[in-house]
Amino acid sequence: MTALAGTGTLTRLALRRDRLTLPLWALVTGGLVASGPGSLEGLYGTADARAELAASMTANSSLRSLYGPVFSDSLGGLVAWRFGTFAAVLAAVASLIVVVRHTREEEETGRQELLSAGAVGRRAPLTSALLAALTLNAATALLIVAGLAGQGLAGALALALAVGGTGMVFATVAALAAQLTESARLAKGIAGGVLGLAFVLRAAGDSTDATGGSLLTWLSPVGWAENVRAYGDERWWVPALIAGAVLVQTVLAYGLAARRDVGASFLATRPGPAAGRLASAGALALRLQRGALTGWGLGFLLGGLVFGGMAEGAAELVGDNEKAREIFERMGGQAALTDAFLATMVSLFGMLAALYAVGAVLRAHGEETSGRAEPLLAGSLGRIRWAAGHLAFAYAGSALILALSGLGLALSYGHGLGPILGASLAQLPAVWTLAGVAVLLWGAVPRAAGAGWGVAGLCLALGWIGPALDLPRAVLDISPYAHLPKLPGGDPSWPPLLLLGALAVALTAAGLTALRHRDLQS
Repeated sequence: MTALAGTGTLTRLALRRDRLTLPLWALVTGGLVASGPGSLEGLYGTADARAELAASMTANSSLRSLYGPVFSDSLGGLVAWRFGTFAAVLAAVASLIVVVRHTREEEETGRQELLSAGAVGRRAPLTSALLAALTLNAATALLIVAGLAGQGLAGALALALAVGGTGMVFATVAALAAQLTESARLAKGIAGGVLGLAFVLRAAGDSTDATGGSLLTWLSPVGWAENVRAYGDERWWVPALIAGAVLVQTVLAYGLAARRDVGASFLATRPGPAAGRLASAGALALRLQRGALTGWGLGFLLGGLVFGGMAEGAAELVGDNEKAREIFERMGGQAALTDAFLATMVSLFGMLAALYAVGAVLRAHGEETSGRAEPLLAGSLGRIRWAAGHLAFAYAGSALILALSGLGLALSYGHGLGPILGASLAQLPAVWTLAGVAVLLWGAVPRAAGAGWGVAGLCLALGWIGPALDLPRAVLDISPYAHLPKLPGGDPSWPPLLLLGALAVALTAAGLTALRHRDLQS
């Protein structure tokens, strides 16, 4: 038996298990880029308008830190500038999730040990996970090429390699993280932290250098993606650099995988105290959820500080372009442009907060499916009281991180603490509605509980790119965020908030009722 025996079977199994999520990730990421020419052509249809936009972006350090520098004022070049960085980040997130899911998560649940008892080589599980990530990134790259080929095949190919290559860089980062820790959540946290650091380094480098040549930018794999310079004097040696990083990290991951047992790790788990101190279900939920809440809270606070400093530059982003102004108003309200920009950022944080809330709900589902909840519920602890500990973090935790984002926005912007904080908290009914959907799926259809991620992702996509694509109002209204008042700057409207709040309560109650009347899953 070789070290790669069974790789084909495990790869087919991984692709079958992810037969819905992989195409969805590819369509969202590739479709985001492919939709760029149509939306930007409507905004900047003439060469003069595109040249003016490129010049204003080059002069604005805050916006360079968000989107990166503009290397070409062609339509393809503007698409690469506007969507390239975010597409690379999306590909990275999807890739690290896929790799951890099929490596460390399989070991954590014990399924990998059963598989390894058969004719499965030591390196087969890791190889199959990386092949699944490669399939995802290849599909994304093909969609990008198909969508942008009309703007120039060379530029489309360069952008596709940049986005797909970044995805594979972080797939191999996740492969390394999966060898270091026994927890799938911690492995995702390590890989996600590396991705966050890479984005911050790129943003810091681009804010000081309009050419993308800063040392900080070159220290970031996300910076490598932008320095491919799609549609702007392409640098074909940069994809080779990306491929070299993927190769080196793959070799390191294989080396680590060969030196540990299934289920073991190189970072030892810290032992608990000799005498237990968790006296309630709420205390246990705190122990399990506090790490995620801390990470999300810090991320939202820092994000608010970054975006708040860009508020004054909002007018420079659109200049006198009325169509661009209309898009910002559709996304962020009908008030002054600065308020519209702040409302857009508040809405973005609100949509991201739903991902935290869904994750907190599904942490309870993970405790159930792993078998750790059954011993607790075998005693006097009721299911509702056990679930309430986790749901408290989903609902109160989302309020806390939104408050931190509002605080960061107000501190960086310099004034308006009350209105901005209120606008941030006004996102809660929509966040809680999506959390309620996750509770209902977990309680009523536990095998489909993971679809909660899909619902939250759909709402994020509708809110992020829906207004730019000028989608029909009926489609945008699918998202609960479309019914929220646009604050700050707009008129507060209580009926939608109350209706969404009531819907969230109803969904949560229905989910908990279903949880009480079904068997536990394992």
